[in-house]
Amino acid sequence: MSPPVPRRRSPALLVRTLVATFGAIAVVLVVVFVVLLMDAERRVTRAVASNLDAGRRAFSNLERRRQTDLIRQAETLAENPTLKAAVDTYHAERQMSDAGSAEHLRATVQHEVGKLAARVPVDAIVVTDRAGSVIASGGGRAPDWAPGSGLPGFDAAAPASDRVVTRTSRPFRVVGVPLAIDGEPIGAVILATALDEAYAEEIAELSRAETAIVYEGHVIATTLQGPVAGAIERIAGSLPEQGVLSLADNQHAVRRLFRAGTADIYAVDSINAAAVDARKDALQTLALIGAGALALGGAASLWLARTLARPINELSRQLRGIAVSRTFSERLPQSKSSEELDVLSDTFNELMGSLQAAEEQTELAYLGAIKALAAALDARDPYTAGHSERVSALAVMLGEQLGLASDELEILRLGALLHDIGKIGIRDRVLTKNGPLTGEEFEIIKTHPTVGAHILRQVPMLAPHVPIVELHHERPDGRGYPHGLVGPATPLLARIVHVADAFDAMTSARAYRPAQPAEFAVHEISRYRGSQFDADVVDAFLEAWAALPRQEGRPILAAIAAGAPPAHDWAGRPRAVGETRWLS
Repeated sequence: MSPPVPRRRSPALLVRTLVATFGAIAVVLVVVFVVLLMDAERRVTRAVASNLDAGRRAFSNLERRRQTDLIRQAETLAENPTLKAAVDTYHAERQMSDAGSAEHLRATVQHEVGKLAARVPVDAIVVTDRAGSVIASGGGRAPDWAPGSGLPGFDAAAPASDRVVTRTSRPFRVVGVPLAIDGEPIGAVILATALDEAYAEEIAELSRAETAIVYEGHVIATTLQGPVAGAIERIAGSLPEQGVLSLADNQHAVRRLFRAGTADIYAVDSINAAAVDARKDALQTLALIGAGALALGGAASLWLARTLARPINELSRQLRGIAVSRTFSERLPQSKSSEELDVLSDTFNELMGSLQAAEEQTELAYLGAIKALAAALDARDPYTAGHSERVSALAVMLGEQLGLASDELEILRLGALLHDIGKIGIRDRVLTKNGPLTGEEFEIIKTHPTVGAHILRQVPMLAPHVPIVELHHERPDGRGYPHGLVGPATPLLARIVHVADAFDAMTSARAYRPAQPAEFAVHEISRYRGSQFDADVVDAFLEAWAALPRQEGRPILAAIAAGAPPAHDWAGRPRAVGETRWLS
């Protein structure tokens, strides 16, 4: 047997890289700079929102303890025997005394309140009589609680744990407890905190964010400055509980810290300012690293240019292409210039093959689970069999009409497939009832979006579809469920599924009514454009409908053109003026 012919070995890369370790740094640094800067901005945005959420949770706990302490302080003051004796004497003798004596009795109570105010760090301590009229007040804001002034609607015999009372045009947050002798109320002790700039600054220091106090649709105190303060004032009446808002051309994260009576206290933090600082720090660090790396790599690259630059650059280009396209099916060819590069290419190709197989298996399992959930729901009611599949197909058609990106269309397709998954939790006697639902039964049906969202939240990979499942019955006019969201507060994908769901509900047979013609459903959707259905989605639906081949007849469209809409709704009942209700 002849000895094996030795395989020609590519030149060893290690020998040369000992001299030129940094040969590839110049190529890689540009990619690293761009990727790290983009990643820094994304992380800053998430960090700002996360910090506000963490601050809100911590502050909520602190605020609860603070309110509990105020109530305990008020209870302690209400048990002060000297104060109770003074108030009791005031009540007992003021009816039998002249004006001078009554004022003297009030001064006695005022003296006791003044001593208490020196020990309790609140803006005002107020003592009222049984009718809610102020007897005496102490503290820095005592002038706002003039003796003899009344507190409309204030019940001295009942504790007030957290209310807002307006005094001399300034809202106060108050807690109060009854002042009683032998169980008989003789008045009340109130601790009042002014909702002013000082209070806003105190909240800002504790929450470590700018704050704004909103009362009756207006900002009454804030630590924000300049155009941002003006911008927050203009939208004070519609501030969300949480979100990201554009204020004075900058992005700000907004979180409601807590609600005090009818006043809302918000934390506001600038995303742009944090991003600028993070970008500056990243650039400085990367500039130092890049300068040193380029100095070393530049000298080495002069020597390696003829022998290694071309194959390494080609390999780097192919790797970047795969990273950008995220296509696991691509394979790297052998360079034939270095054994190490060839081994690297082979190993990378094996890794890509494994990732591609894992991705395919994961996607199959993902789709299989979603279809199984939808099939489980359809199996419970033969009248809704196939409903989820049809709604999904129609929703994707509307998404394409609206120009959604491919990733959004995929979220829409699967979210629509699962939109009624919460009906798994609805009892059969309600879900499969052979006839119209009662009001009580309809309220049970209305729980299915919330139940469905709860089910999906248990599976992290289904998180993008939760808003569709939870909000696909919301309406632009705020009369939807479960939250009564208004207009664009409902995500676009949920608004799309709402229209698709209603169309299939009307055109599908039910146990208590036959299927309605497609033209009828188109008319109903058009009729409630902007009230029950989102206007943009309806426009896209009508455009898509108009592009379909025309069917014979279309009597409903003819009736619309003649200005005479049908006299009955989709279920055969007399039409209710300005309102209809879709069940799916």
